[in-house]
Amino acid sequence: MNSVPNNVQFTVGDHVVYPLQGVGIIKRIEERIFRGAKTLYYVIYLDISDMTVMIPVEKSEELGIRGIVEQPEAQAAIDSISSRYEPMPVDWKARYQMNVDLLKQGSIASIAKVVQALYHRSKIKELPVQERKLYDNALRLLIDETAFSLDKDKKEIEMLVFSKLEK
Repeated sequence: MNSVPNNVQFTVGDHVVYPLQGVGIIKRIEERIFRGAKTLYYVIYLDISDMTVMIPVEKSEELGIRGIVEQPEAQAAIDSISSRYEPMPVDWKARYQMNVDLLKQGSIASIAKVVQALYHRSKIKELPVQERKLYDNALRLLIDETAFSLDKDKKEIEMLVFSKLEK
């Protein structure tokens, strides 16, 4: 395939963030027939889950696929988790939905907000299983993307995140 359609935002080898899934790398861009029409797909390998996903190029923006943030934005997200914490609803279902919605936004700032909120909540009372999974997922996303953006080791970023959360 010689010509690249206008809606292709990423190229093979680009690292991207797939909200709720993690940081991945574009392995291929390929055309497949879907429902009788030629459809272009990003083939993304997600290291954290050792999974390869195919995302239609035309749906990638809608699904929140985005490039890794620049260093200042990653640093700002890390710094924000030590800022003043805003208490969340006591009802765990409302809190859970609020946090899922934040994660779906896909920005590193909203991911950091979820990490901060659920971390502080867990200090008050143990999180229900669903919320614990959400927290673990958000924390992993934050660490992965920040480590990649700041070109630092994941363990180093994890220690930095927890030191900021404890402030």
